[in-house]
Order: sequence, then C-alpha cells, then structure tokens
Amino acid sequence: MSDVLLRIADPAVGAVLGGCGAVLTARRRRSLIGPLMLLACGCWFLGSIWSIALFVHRGPLVHVHISYPTGRIRRPLAVATVICVYLTAVVEALARNPWVTLGTAFLVALAAADIYARTSGPARKAGGPALGAALAFATVLALSAADQLLLWPYDRLVLVLYDLVVAAVAVLLTLDLLSGRWTEATVADFVAQLGDRPDTSTLTTAARRALGDPTAEIGFWLAEKHSYVNDRGAPVKPAVDATDRSVVEIDDDHGRPVALLIHDGSVDQRLTTDVTAALNLALGNARLRADVRAQVTELGRIRRRLVEAADLQRREFETALADGPQRRLSNTARLLAQASANADPGRRASLEAAQQEVATAQVELHELTLGIRPPALEAGGLAAALPPLTRQAGPTRVELHVASQRLPPAVEGALYFVCTEALANMAKHAQASEAAVDVSVADDAVTARVTDNGCGGADPAGTGLRGIRDRIEALDGTLTVRDRRGGGTTVEARVPINEAPGVEEQS
Repeated sequence: MSDVLLRIADPAVGAVLGGCGAVLTARRRRSLIGPLMLLACGCWFLGSIWSIALFVHRGPLVHVHISYPTGRIRRPLAVATVICVYLTAVVEALARNPWVTLGTAFLVALAAADIYARTSGPARKAGGPALGAALAFATVLALSAADQLLLWPYDRLVLVLYDLVVAAVAVLLTLDLLSGRWTEATVADFVAQLGDRPDTSTLTTAARRALGDPTAEIGFWLAEKHSYVNDRGAPVKPAVDATDRSVVEIDDDHGRPVALLIHDGSVDQRLTTDVTAALNLALGNARLRADVRAQVTELGRIRRRLVEAADLQRREFETALADGPQRRLSNTARLLAQASANADPGRRASLEAAQQEVATAQVELHELTLGIRPPALEAGGLAAALPPLTRQAGPTRVELHVASQRLPPAVEGALYFVCTEALANMAKHAQASEAAVDVSVADDAVTARVTDNGCGGADPAGTGLRGIRDRIEALDGTLTVRDRRGGGTTVEARVPINEAPGVEEQS
C-alpha cells in the first residue's frame, strides 16, 4: 500500500510544485517564489530519474520557505542556511547522512525563527506563513533523520508524510500569495498606525514597518525648493540606476508631485501599490487639515483685527465726546451759572432749571463714556481704571490687586469689561459681602480673576458673559466661569500677550 502511495505521490508532488510555480510566475511577477517553485519542480523530477540528484530539490524548497513572500533573503543566518542546504543537497553522501539532515532541519527552523523574531506588527503577520512552512519542512526532515538514527520501521510512512508536507506547503503558500490576505492585513495596520494626525516621521516609520523594509524612505515635495526632502529636512535624491531599489512617485489629483517612496525592489508589488495608495490618502488628509488650520488661524486673526478696530473706534469716539459734546456742555453750564448769578429773581428759576438739565446731560454722557471706554483706562491702563470701578460696588468690600504694566489697548479693554461685567453681575445677583479682583502677568499672558463669596449661579450663556467671551476668544484667550464649592463665583479671563516684562503690583 505504501509503495502504491509513493508511486502516486512522487509525480503528484512534482506536478503540484510545477503548477503552483507556473501560476505564481504568471500572477506575481515581482516575486521570485514562482520561479523557485519551478526550480524545485525540475529538481524533484530530476531526482526521480537520476538517484544522485534525489535530494537536490531541498535547496529551492528551503529557499522558498525562508524567503517567502518575495523570494529574496537578506538576513545573514538565512543566507548561510540556504547556501548550506544547496551545498549539502547536491552532495549525495552528505544529503543521505542522517546527522547532516538533522542539522539541516535545525538550521532551517532557526533561520525561519530568526527572521520572524526580527519582524513586528504587519510584517510579522506577513511572515507567519513562511515560518509555518519552514517549521513543517524542518519537522519532516527531522523525522526522516530520526527514522534512520533510531532504526524505526516507518521509512515509507515518513516518505509519504514528506511528500504530503511538500505539496501542502506549496499549495498553501500559493493561495496565500494569490489571495493577498497578508497584504490587506498589512495595509490595514499601516493605516491604523498613521492615526488621525500623522506627521512626517510617523509616515516614514509606518511605511518601513508595512513594507518590511527598514531602508525605505519617503521624500516630501517642497515646491519652493523644487525638490524632495525626508522627515529630517535632508534632500532625497533617488539613485535611478540602482537595480535593487524601486522609486514610486506620488502625485495629487491635479498631477502635482506630493511625495516620493523609495524602497527595496524585492518588496511585493501589490503591497507597494496598496501602501502607496494609503500613503497618498494620508498625505491628502494632512493637506486638508493643514488648510483647515490655516483658515482657522486666519479667521482668528480677522476676529482679533475686528476687536482691535472696534476698540480703536471706541477710543476715537470717547476722544470725540470729550473734545466736543462734553466740552460744550461744560461751557454751557458755566455760562448758565454766570447768567443765573446776574439774572433777576423771575428769570433765575428758569436758568436754574436749565442748569439742572445740563448737569443731567453731563452725567448721562459721562456714563455713556464709561460704557464705551473710560478715560482713565486710556490714560493709565487697568491700574488706573479698575480702582474707581471697585469703589462703585456698593456695600461689597472689594480687594484689588492689579499689575501696573501697560498692555495692548485691545487686551486692556477686554479685561476691563470682564471685570465690569463680573462686578455688575455680583452686585445685581450674588448678594456677596466680599470680592476680589486680581490682574497678573506671567508666562507671556495676562490673567484677570474676579471672585466673590455670594450665592453663585452665574450663567456663562447669558448675553453679557457671552459677549465678553467672544471678545476674549477673539484675542486667542479663554474665559471660564465657575461656582466654587461652599459658595461664590469665579470669573477668570486669560489672554496671551507678546511680552511680559517685570511688573509692579498696586493694592
């Protein structure tokens, strides 16, 4: 029965090797696995008709197992193993020696394990079938050696098992290489490694892992220099005459250069194509994010310019009021006072009534001026403008600490109105007995903090605080409103400034 199986198995295995090799040679031209299987097939049939060449097929078979899926090997141990197997396979005396066979099995398993251990992530997934194939072949070689050394009566059974393993491994590797399963897993992992916000170093590292090529390099196109640079900014100049390197140019939808991928020419073509497509998508997303960031930055600059322009208009309006209506009302009040002093009693009453109207207009105009931008803020900054504001807080005792440093006008105006709104809300709703206003400059930013010991309940979405928040955020600042544990409210605004020299503190 065993003899019959052997007579059927030998040509069947040769046919399987030949068929798998032919299919892979036609379908996976960038891989050498197909030609190596064809070589194994030729050696297999040669050994069937010429006994001296019986073991020659071991060389290309081990080459297939260790070099899958590209057919090329670079690890020193793997190179030494393949050379050793080729040499011992062509020397019949060595090939028939069970100790040499056992050593060959151990060397094949060690080389395959070395290759697998030195890979990680998607490259390890791709190397799984190669490791399995090498270990299976090493196992049947070890069984063959053990059968001879231990004088087992299973010679034919071991030969049948050997044939089955060779055929099964050839079919499985062929199906795996054709299906692209490991390629899809590798590309999926590659995309996952890129994450949501890949940088240039992330792209290069992920591409090397996905391709299993530590020498792979990505050149990023710089239009102003009209050249490619790597993630360290060094120029990338591909060697066009290097036969062992492949160069893939990546263009955008308009045909403009985006990047350059340089990798080992032995990398599977399908894997390279898929990785390049994923890389192009990642670079496109990065460009879109960069455009959005640029637009957001420009929008922030526009908002800041609007706030600064509005603040400048307020200052000009306040100056115009002081030089115009306020001065004229003061002159009118003075003239009315003179006229009333010299008028007869009958007219004095009407003049005094006119004086009262003028005084009321002056008060209302002064309050309007304070709502726009108080003169003290223009003249002396927050250190001059905040003390009068805290004195108007009614019965609430307000402790004030303010840096005397002058700030940009837009920043001073925004922080002044933060304090105004916080103190006004406290007076109306908080029922606080104590409050504190602190304005400090540190770490290139100014912080204004207003706290009270009232009942809390400030609404950040209210009209007043929402308007203040818009002003602060337009200056790239932040506004936080929170109720403290145990009662009270804290309103804090922080605005970056260009420089923060030494400050003095007034109380």
